[in-house]
Amino acid sequence: MTKARIGIIGGSGLYNIEGLTNIEEVLLDTPFGKPSAAILLGNLDGIEIAFLPRHGKWHQISPSQLPARANIYALKSLDVDRIISVSAVGSLKENISPRDIVIPDQLIDRTRVRESSFFNDELVAHIAFAEPFCPELIQILSEAALATETRVNQGGTYIVIEGPQFSTKAESQLYRSWNADIIGMTSLPEAKLAREAEICYATLAIVTDYDCWHEVHESVSTEMIISNLKHGIAKTSQILRTAISRIPEKRDCICATSLEKAMITPLEHVPAKEKQDLNLLIGKYLPQ
Repeated sequence: MTKARIGIIGGSGLYNIEGLTNIEEVLLDTPFGKPSAAILLGNLDGIEIAFLPRHGKWHQISPSQLPARANIYALKSLDVDRIISVSAVGSLKENISPRDIVIPDQLIDRTRVRESSFFNDELVAHIAFAEPFCPELIQILSEAALATETRVNQGGTYIVIEGPQFSTKAESQLYRSWNADIIGMTSLPEAKLAREAEICYATLAIVTDYDCWHEVHESVSTEMIISNLKHGIAKTSQILRTAISRIPEKRDCICATSLEKAMITPLEHVPAKEKQDLNLLIGKYLPQ
């Protein structure tokens, strides 16, 4: 089976990667179930990548039902150590317009029913998450976006809501009062799980609307999102190809060793089954 260092998780509107060659479709199973869809392994401009459509091949999985743990675990099993996530988001700021690209550096978690950790059963780990996105990957994406002459906003706070419903006007105004910049439904728990798996993670967010707070623009609708997504996906594909070519092999970021001092439970007291299920994540820290 082909391996890949770089993973791309495609959001709404991005269900395949243009220019991908030598494609191998891989159906995987994990201790956390099956991923959203088969992972496409292929070559993009001479670089091996793994592509996973977050919502399934036909966008049949709701944000609240996404098998995020299986998705991240499956990518890790293919040797992926960087993930670029593509997400459709709404803007909470006047100066962030529909069809802009945002590369956020902070998160606010408003999800409620999602499994957000691999360490829920007899092994406790507390990862540092003050910087939820990989700073090195953010920089690479930002420079790639500028190189493609895309209107890009580097940095900003992404508030992740449960969905699948959009916000009420009261909620939208509340999030604006918190100084959040964009709103969406998918970068969590992905970012938390990626950090637990010691994978670098960053989001390329396509702004599709002004949520529902804006007095002039119409309220968010699926039709509006799809229209603006078609424009954003074309730009996103350019950014991805440019960014991937600039990702170095060596990692010097916080993500690569995030589990080293995070596990609290003494490993000798962790059941063998749990060690086996999590060996992909913790194996290098187990006594040899």
